[in-house]
Amino acid sequence: MKRRMLSLAAVLLICLLSIAGCSSGQTGSEADGAGGNAAAESSASESARADSPGQVPAYSGKPYIVINDNQPEFEEGDFQKESFESYSDLDSLGRCGVAFANIGTDRMPHKERESIGMIKPSGWKTQRYEEVDGKYLYNRCHLIGYQLTGENANECNLITGTRAMNVDGMLPFENMTADYIKETGNHVLYRVTPIFEGDNLVASGVQMEAESVEDGGEGICFNVYVYNNQPDIEIDYATGESRRVEETSGTAGGQRTESGEQGSYVLNTNTHKFHRPACGSVSEMKAANREDFEGSRAELLRQGYEPCQNCNP
Repeated sequence: MKRRMLSLAAVLLICLLSIAGCSSGQTGSEADGAGGNAAAESSASESARADSPGQVPAYSGKPYIVINDNQPEFEEGDFQKESFESYSDLDSLGRCGVAFANIGTDRMPHKERESIGMIKPSGWKTQRYEEVDGKYLYNRCHLIGYQLTGENANECNLITGTRAMNVDGMLPFENMTADYIKETGNHVLYRVTPIFEGDNLVASGVQMEAESVEDGGEGICFNVYVYNNQPDIEIDYATGESRRVEETSGTAGGQRTESGEQGSYVLNTNTHKFHRPACGSVSEMKAANREDFEGSRAELLRQGYEPCQNCNP
């Protein structure tokens, strides 16, 4: 990804992450505010945390949350001082998998990025909204940013991602990592995992993990989940289609309703999430956990249910 002008919040994020890493003698709870934890609490994510990508709360407008107390989960054998890159093959639906690298200065590009317009990641749609920065909802998002490894038109490294995920969520972590490598000459283990629900063609988000090698994580250390959402835009993750939220407000039949209006929803009594009846997750739900509901969205929220990230009911 090319560098862009960052907001003040993003600049603060980079500064905080740069000065507070995962010290080798501290756990995330002992070093409260270390590495990405400090950035998350000082910037967009505040206190939002999860133990794993499968337990992330529904999108609430924050670009990312901290995972596993900000501790990445690399194997001991991964830590080495030789650079490498590994990209998963596309699956049967044409979706990217894990991208993993040990990044040193020898992997970083020495020329301007070329066009990637010929790549059409799974779920790709060209959709414009005046309220979106740059007008286009979707970017071709590098899992491992171009500035880190120079991988450009690699279809195994590009997913359909919102402008918000690309710029507000991923870019500050990429910039901070690149700056550290250039300044120190050290290596950084770096892994990005796109998270797809069921057969959805668009990822719900990405898990980003990184840890600097030579200094045991003192310089770089984070484990975050970045949401693939765009404020005020509703996305069908199964297909990549989208619409403004207000275009569906006030309707029933499982579409988004105003707080006092009635709608049709499907509840998962195990996960405590609610879905639109047409959501792809409903077909995968165990019958014992399914419950149909007629009523207001506000009532479900009061009962402790959370909206599905994919159908955004």
